[in-house]
Amino acid sequence: MKMTLLTRMYMIAIAMVMTGCGAPAIISTPIENVDSIPLKIKPLTDAQLQQWGFYDLVADTIPGMSVYRAYNEIIKNRKGQTVIVGVIDSGVDIAHEDLDDVIWTNSDEIKGNNKDDDNNGYIDDIHGWNFLGDAENENLEYVRIMKELKPKYKGKLLSSIPEKDRDEYQQYIEAKAEFEKEYQEASSQKQQYEQILSQAKISHKAIAKALDKEEYSQKELLQLDPKDKELEYHMAFLSQMFSFLDEGDTIPDFINNLEEGIEHFTEQLEYNLNVDFDGRKIVGDNVDDITDTNYGNNNVMGPDPEKKGIRHGTHVAGIIAAERNNTIGMKGVAQNVEIMAIRAVPDGDEYDKDIALAIRYAVDNGAKIINTSFGKYFSTHPEWVREAIQYAASKDVLIVNAAGNEAEDLDQKAVYPNDQIDNDTEVANNFITVGALNYEYGSNLVADFSNVGKSNVDVFAPGVKIWATTPNNSYEYLQGTSMAAPSVSGVAALVRSYYPQLGAAQVKKILMDSGLRISTDVVVGEEATNIKNFSELSKSGSMVNLYNALIMAAKMSK
Repeated sequence: MKMTLLTRMYMIAIAMVMTGCGAPAIISTPIENVDSIPLKIKPLTDAQLQQWGFYDLVADTIPGMSVYRAYNEIIKNRKGQTVIVGVIDSGVDIAHEDLDDVIWTNSDEIKGNNKDDDNNGYIDDIHGWNFLGDAENENLEYVRIMKELKPKYKGKLLSSIPEKDRDEYQQYIEAKAEFEKEYQEASSQKQQYEQILSQAKISHKAIAKALDKEEYSQKELLQLDPKDKELEYHMAFLSQMFSFLDEGDTIPDFINNLEEGIEHFTEQLEYNLNVDFDGRKIVGDNVDDITDTNYGNNNVMGPDPEKKGIRHGTHVAGIIAAERNNTIGMKGVAQNVEIMAIRAVPDGDEYDKDIALAIRYAVDNGAKIINTSFGKYFSTHPEWVREAIQYAASKDVLIVNAAGNEAEDLDQKAVYPNDQIDNDTEVANNFITVGALNYEYGSNLVADFSNVGKSNVDVFAPGVKIWATTPNNSYEYLQGTSMAAPSVSGVAALVRSYYPQLGAAQVKKILMDSGLRISTDVVVGEEATNIKNFSELSKSGSMVNLYNALIMAAKMSK
C-alpha cells in the first residue's frame, strides 16, 4: 500500500523543551527522512554487533533503538524511579555477575524460614516463583491435546460427532495433523543434520590438515591447491557450507551449530513430541484446575542451573537490565530496573494455568512491566490467560509479548498468549506484541523468522544476533522475537522510570507512536520473492526508538 503524503510528512515530537529551567530543546529523528538514509556498506565490527540494538539509524545507519543517544542527550545523570520487570520465562541465573545486583528481592519475606511471611500464597518467594517445580521438559500443547482427546475421537468422522462436541473434535483433528507433520519433519531433519555433520567433520579434518589451521575463511579455502580429487571434493563441500554461515563464522562454528541442531531435534523427539512422556507428573497439580495453586517452589533457577534450560530466561533478563554501572560483560537497555524472576516456561509448551498465575503473581508483587517471550499455536485454557491480562490492565501493568518465530501472519493464524477473542476483539489495552528486526537496514530489515501482522503485531525491535547474558557468567548471541520483546521491555521500563505518572496504556501508545516509521519494501520470511511494505507488517508500521519515546513521554506527561 502506498503511503499518503500526509503520512510521509508526519513527524513525532518535532521539538520540545525538556522539563527544567534552561534545558536545551531536543529534536527527535525526522520521520520522513528515514527511508532516504543510505545503506550501511561496511559490515558491522564485532563491537558494533554486540550492541547494534543501541545504535541510532540516522547517525550510525544501524537500525537500533537510539539507546546510546538517549542516555547521552536525554537521560544523562537524571534519577528515575525503580521499576520492577517480571520476566516470565524458563528461569533466570540470579547469581550471574551482570545480573546479581538487579534482581528483585521480596523485602516482606524472611529468607529460609519456610513461612509465607507476606501472606501472598507463596512460601519464601524471595526473588520470584518457580511454577514448574523440578519439571524441565514438556510435550507441545497439540501433543497434550491429541493424547487427551484420542480415546474419545479416534477413528470417528465429523458426521458422527454431536453438535456440542464438534469444536473439541475439530481441535483434536488439527492437533493430530500438526503432530504427524512435526514428528515426521523432526525425524527427517535430525537424520539430515547427522549426515551433513558426518561429512562436515571428515572434510574439515582434511582441510584443516592441508591448511595447518583449524579456523579458515572461505577465501583461504578456495585458494588451496587441491592435490587430488578427494581434497577437491572436501573443498567444494565446505565451500557450499560457507554459504549457510553468518559473516565471520567458521566451519567449526558450523559444526557446532549442526550438533546443537541434532540435540534440538533429539530432545523434540524424546520429550516435546513423545506421546509416552509426561513432564507434568513431577509437579503434582491439576493443570485443568486454576484454583489448585499449591504447587511449585522458590527456586527460580530451576532444578539444575548447569543445564541450558535457564539460558533463555537469563538472556532475556540481561537484554532488559544487565548492570550498566560495571565494566564487565554487557549493558542492558534499562537502568533503575529490578528483575522479578518467574519460572513458568519449560522446554516444550507452557501451560495456560502457569502463565495465568505467573502474570497475577507479577502484578500482585509490584511488577509494572511483564515480559512474555514465549508462545504456542494451540491453547486449552486461553480464557485464563486473557483474564490475567485484563487483571494486569486493571492494575496498570504493561505486558510486552514476543510475536513468534515461524514467519506467520498472525492476522491469519492466532498465537497464544494474546489479548484477543477469536483473533479479533481486543480485551485489554496493556498488551504489546513485538516482531524482530535484523541489523541490516534495507530490504532485509525484518528478521526472516519473525511473525508479522497488520493487526496482531504492534511494533518491531532488534531480534537478530543479540548479545546478552547466559548462565554461569557467560554471554552469547541468541536471536528471535524472544530477544525483541525484552528490548522493548527495557525501553518501556525507562519510560516508566522517568515518567511514572504515565499509565500502561499510555506507555504502549508511546512505544507505537514514537517509533521510526518505515515505508520501504522488505523481504518477509525466507522467500526472497515475498516482498511487502514494512508499514503493512505491524499496527504501528514502526521500529521502537527510545530517544523518541522519551521525548513523547515528556510531552504526554505534561
